[in-house]
Amino acid sequence: MKKNKANKNSTGTIALNKKARHDYFLEDKFEAGMSLQGWEIKSIREGKVNITDAYVIIQNGEAYLVGGRITPLSQASTHVICEPERSRKLLLNKREIDRLMGARDRQGYSIIATAMYWKKCWVKLEIYLAKGKHSHDKRDTVKDRDWQRQKERVMKHSV
Repeated sequence: MKKNKANKNSTGTIALNKKARHDYFLEDKFEAGMSLQGWEIKSIREGKVNITDAYVIIQNGEAYLVGGRITPLSQASTHVICEPERSRKLLLNKREIDRLMGARDRQGYSIIATAMYWKKCWVKLEIYLAKGKHSHDKRDTVKDRDWQRQKERVMKHSV
């Protein structure tokens, strides 16, 4: 009988970009596959991924992840030349790419990577169309979050 390995995180999440919710208004969500090399998959399985500064660019009708860092393992990179910060092609439908391009060009949206996770055996990237926040918007967000927390405390103690 085969024992199942207990994963480090049961949700399948590999990496999160927590800074994105603070810096942007996230609006439309997309899920994209990624074109990866073998050494990158090995590093991802070990959790050596950082997408805090990652964003998406669109060139020649194709989407690419820029700014994501996958640190190579020393064992996996002995015979392969590794580029930790190379731009990685995203696998999206033509309709999705057109929608992303239209929102970026016409309405001034940014395309931000917020999460990388496992879906069955594939690595998926969660990307959002996002508008940048100004400093007063960030303060309003913090104020609203604190108010919600305070409300929950009051409701908890009153019951």
